[in-house]
Amino acid sequence: MRNKISLAVLTASLLGLGAAAHAQYTAIVSVAPPAPRVEVAPAPRHGYVWAPGHYEWRGGQYAWVDGHWLSARSGYEYREPRWVQRGNGEWMMVGGNWERGPNGDRDHDGIPNRYDADNRRFGPNGDLDRDGIPNARDRDRDGDGVRNRDDRFPDDRRRS
Repeated sequence: MRNKISLAVLTASLLGLGAAAHAQYTAIVSVAPPAPRVEVAPAPRHGYVWAPGHYEWRGGQYAWVDGHWLSARSGYEYREPRWVQRGNGEWMMVGGNWERGPNGDRDHDGIPNRYDADNRRFGPNGDLDRDGIPNARDRDRDGDGVRNRDDRFPDDRRRS
């Protein structure tokens, strides 16, 4: 019985540590941050996002944090950490977190929909079946040979 309780306590504490590892860093200070250091971003790596170096407020002073690679998260965009001045003159660090991209990443290729040329096929001005006729005027949007008015699934060529 004692071992089960110890195991439960250990499991709960480990879960707590995992949650803390993903916590967002925030700081509000009255001292302006120094100018960012010049840092050359490395060439892109598939499946990763470069988090550039930045200053954080630690122990009453600014400390530089070197840039590093983060594993990409499908459907999310990484917001770079940066300092912004508030109306009262204080400085606040924002960013350094992941935010849901606009409509996510529909085709799961790691490129947010708003930047993805593949997603220009959707919507009334898109061309789903790539036949040169915009979807709004196309009588067979999915190119399956069944007119839209007779097609129960007009945007899915595998179903009619």
